Amino acid sequence: MYKYIIMGIQGCGKGTQAKLLCDKYDFTHISIGDIFRWHIANHTKLAAKINRIISKGQMVGDDLVAKVVSERMSWHNWNYGFVLDGFPRNFAQAEFLFESYNINAVIHMDAPDSLVTERVMARRVCSQCGLDYNLIGHRPKVEGICDVCGGKLLQRSDDHPEAIQKRIEDYHAKTEPMLTFFRRINILHSVDATRSIPEVFEEIRKSLGLPAQPKAMNSNTLSTEALT
Repeated sequence: MYKYIIMGIQGCGKGTQAKLLCDKYDFTHISIGDIFRWHIANHTKLAAKINRIISKGQMVGDDLVAKVVSERMSWHNWNYGFVLDGFPRNFAQAEFLFESYNINAVIHMDAPDSLVTERVMARRVCSQCGLDYNLIGHRPKVEGICDVCGGKLLQRSDDHPEAIQKRIEDYHAKTEPMLTFFRRINILHSVDATRSIPEVFEEIRKSLGLPAQPKAMNSNTLSTEALT
């Protein structure tokens, strides 16, 4: 079974790459951001608390995130493996995760602050179906209107300059130090996230030792490096 973590500053493209990996290799994409957005869209008890936190540009607390992740992982609904997107964000969360699961590799999406700020500011989301757009690389056919359902495209409440800067600062302070640890235990795979989506995906695939053709996959396919 393939168990991966994908990490990087918000806006680096990790969600896109996680989905591509899961679509091609039949992994399960476990996105913490998607889980939180589901709660918000469905007005659950957790939604109001999440909204207050993210509107200030802050990260959701360790205990709450760990609880949500633990509940989601308990489903065990993956056949070939999973790509965990958005967790862990600090050592406390990493410790929780590594105590419970044998992680094969950590994919680090490396991108400068200036680029991710530009990308995040350009994000839009459909107010009806929730489809994501980006005014840089994925523009709607009609400005401000969703191609799929015709809903109005909105900027997320937490995608304003002050909140973005706060998230970047939190990332560097809390998340980046983990990279040193992952590198030391030889499970870190850093990729250049500034390139095109296909180029980044191909680098990830080769770094993890995944086959070019999914049908060739089996329990012995993953490279020794990725399992170290």
